[in-house]
Amino acid sequence: METLEETELCFPQLLNTSCTRSKVPQFETLFTYIVLSSVSLLTVSLNLLVVISISHFKKLHTPTNLLLLSLAVSDFFVGLLMLFQIIFIDGCWFLGDLMCILYQYLLYIITSASVGTMVLISVDRYVAICDPLHYSTKITQKTVKIWVCLCWIYSVIYPGLNLKDNLKQPGRYNSCFGECVVLLNYVMGIVDLIFSFIVPIILIVLLYMRVFVVAVSQARVMRSHIAAVRLQGSMKVTAKKSELKAARTLGVVVVVFIMCLCPYYCVSLTGLASKDTMFNASSAVFVLCLFYLNSCINPMIYAFFYPWFRKSVKFIVTLKILTSNSHEANIL
Repeated sequence: METLEETELCFPQLLNTSCTRSKVPQFETLFTYIVLSSVSLLTVSLNLLVVISISHFKKLHTPTNLLLLSLAVSDFFVGLLMLFQIIFIDGCWFLGDLMCILYQYLLYIITSASVGTMVLISVDRYVAICDPLHYSTKITQKTVKIWVCLCWIYSVIYPGLNLKDNLKQPGRYNSCFGECVVLLNYVMGIVDLIFSFIVPIILIVLLYMRVFVVAVSQARVMRSHIAAVRLQGSMKVTAKKSELKAARTLGVVVVVFIMCLCPYYCVSLTGLASKDTMFNASSAVFVLCLFYLNSCINPMIYAFFYPWFRKSVKFIVTLKILTSNSHEANIL
């Protein structure tokens, strides 16, 4: 009986004041460890490649790539913070109340910055396709740097306001030792849902719908022009490919974003789970995995689609990046 009690308590020496471990089958726990560890490693690796590529090569210092750099930085830290959730997988938090609230606060900051940067990327693409003649004057490196700074400042201040009670007294909502609970009141929870998910998803969908319509329209105009000059034979296929590529790329961006974030926020809205207790149920683990998976997929859909990324990865893997003047290499 004593052995059973020790295996079920987070802190056996504290007896009645200790939290109990979640009773999860060993296979399920091992599987979850492997999946989350793999996603964490992949997220960190992919985003680190993007950060090194854009930071190192001078040719990649463009407004759009600065936004990709901001996104990669935030997603890189999301991958690192996943390690804390892996530690918390059995329902026991061993790092103390202060680390609990700091972890939650950092996660809020980084996730908010990631979502905000995705909105900025959609604005950048909207101007580039819908108003290409004025793009170079409206979207400059200085403008983008200001956007990114404001995005990160907002991402630091907003979560601080949401978590101010928790920051003042870490662990105030814990009912036992080994628990990591962060609570928002109902009003703040609704506000967080609106500004962290509903508003960004509406902006991204609306902007990308407009971009898609303009891109398809331009492709059709090009196809008509090609037909007029009697080059339909070889160029018509190119026009069709352009339409399909625009539809596929923009569709992936919107659908993946919705698929990864919508389930998590739907669960949060109904109050069936929260960020601190998400790992206590197998169904909730799946929801949170999707939430984190977005940070892993971002470098794939924003960077892997660019040829320069594949070239820069070759430079990094073959260590050519260590040679003198490698930052001047033309990898475009």
